[in-house]
Amino acid sequence: MTEPVYDLLIRGGRVATVSDVFEADVAISGETIAAIGRGLPGARREINARGKLVLPGGVDSHAHIEQLSAAGIVNADTFESATVSAAFGGTTTVIPFAAQHVGMKLPQVLEEYHALAKKGAVIDYAFHMIIADPTKETLEVDLPDLIKQGHGSIKIFMTYDRLKIEDEPLLDILLAARDGGAMLCAHAENHGIISWMVKRLLARGYTDPKYHAISHARVSEAEAFNRLIGMAALIDQPIMIFHVSTAEGAKVIRDARGQGLKVFAETCPQYLFLTADDLDKPGVEGAKWMCSPPPRRASDQEALWQALALGDLQTVSSDHAPYRFDETGKLRAGSNPNFKQVANGLPGLEVRLPLLFDAMVSKGRLGLEKFVELTATAPAKIYNLHPRKGSIAVGADADIAIWDPQREVTLSDAMIKQFLDKNPISDADIQAEYDSQIGAMPREYKASHILVKTKDEADALLAKLKAGADFADLAKKNSTDPGSAKNGGDLGWFAPSSMVKEFGEAVAKLEKGKMTETPVQTQYGFHIIKLEDTRTPTPPALTENGVKTQIENIVKQKKIENYLTDLRKTAKVDMKATAAPASAASSESSK
Repeated sequence: MTEPVYDLLIRGGRVATVSDVFEADVAISGETIAAIGRGLPGARREINARGKLVLPGGVDSHAHIEQLSAAGIVNADTFESATVSAAFGGTTTVIPFAAQHVGMKLPQVLEEYHALAKKGAVIDYAFHMIIADPTKETLEVDLPDLIKQGHGSIKIFMTYDRLKIEDEPLLDILLAARDGGAMLCAHAENHGIISWMVKRLLARGYTDPKYHAISHARVSEAEAFNRLIGMAALIDQPIMIFHVSTAEGAKVIRDARGQGLKVFAETCPQYLFLTADDLDKPGVEGAKWMCSPPPRRASDQEALWQALALGDLQTVSSDHAPYRFDETGKLRAGSNPNFKQVANGLPGLEVRLPLLFDAMVSKGRLGLEKFVELTATAPAKIYNLHPRKGSIAVGADADIAIWDPQREVTLSDAMIKQFLDKNPISDADIQAEYDSQIGAMPREYKASHILVKTKDEADALLAKLKAGADFADLAKKNSTDPGSAKNGGDLGWFAPSSMVKEFGEAVAKLEKGKMTETPVQTQYGFHIIKLEDTRTPTPPALTENGVKTQIENIVKQKKIENYLTDLRKTAKVDMKATAAPASAASSESSK
């Protein structure tokens, strides 16, 4: 019997790159793409991808994970939960931040963040270096050494009291970046304008979250862009401008690039899908949608889409910066904070690609090739990860996500795999959901549920069900979970650990075809759960490529801890020496 040529074969899918879409088999040996063609010989394991799209795994080049802010608040996610969430959303490489604060030594900061990532990350990662304390030692000793080690990107803030870099030290940082050959990334807003607006709004009693958007005046973005671009041109240093949010900001970048200046820029889903109106909620509810810069107007969304189409903006990152809606996060200052006291940031690692796929591919906005470019290939090239990352090509890392372009889902809080209580872009119907990545799969459950607000409501529905009422019918009429209501309660297949703890534990105790005897209470309300089916997929052969995978229950299940340890030892790709790190963003009451 002939020994299989490859470890894994993805058979018959439609492969997409920035320039072509074609049907092909993709063969993988170890963790590397070994061949692309039709009718390739067999492998130890084969995936039938007919009718599916075979795309490069996403590269999210701007995310805040397990990061300490200047106010002493740490993001809700750990590296484990965040990278699991990223994998579920089709992202296989992430570049978060190693955040220096005043008084910290930059090498020690990098060492500490690498230790956190090595402990928990299940996909590949690199780091941007945030510089908040540009001392002579930092710029003349530490930074050159770190750049030589492969940390190739720096981030600075032009706003936030405890993080902002003034113009003269910013020129020093730009010069140090040029001398070392690193990219400089920036959160560019005019601090003086924002501070002036905040003080006057609060003094007049305008404290609700919606005034956060007003405090970040539109001119603060365009002015800071112009100032930063001028300083970078003086030094002749390439720059990346993060999270462009306004039409005016996009125009500044277009004009600069038209002059041949070395300017790159990105935007984020919150500026393409949300507006300032989303902050206008009762009480402090709007705090859940607070980020900096804030979402703007519908007209800005259109301007940003145009800028993406024209190439003025090269990437779309998540700017993932999750904080729980409680005293550990956004409500740290109490149950009724003013907008200045609320931690800024939104989660986005898991929903970035599904939202963009729906808009760009399913709805035909920019097309499949542009989707691949903006979410994978362009960020990989900008941050020196290409050709290993960002493309499906022979010799590249086998970072692959398989998408089902016909599948429709409704985003909901319960489906997100982060340590959060709110997904800011929920209740959204999207078509073409991320289907799978290459890797191991745990035991799965298929269940239905009905979610209601009170126990009395749940008890009443449970009584009707026990009397013979139809579960799907009651779910459609009564469930407050939009996805559940739309699908007759059907949640599809999932691992218990990917759900809220109480929900997952209840599902794992049920027998097939059985229903919970009493309502299950979670932070979302009261659930009636019915277990439809269970399955235990056969684990794939362990290859180095397996680290870039959908490992559904790594967050909590102790029984696979040893398995994960072995997996990381076998397969972890150390990006430390190859990625172009940037800098970590942490604002005092922000990221």
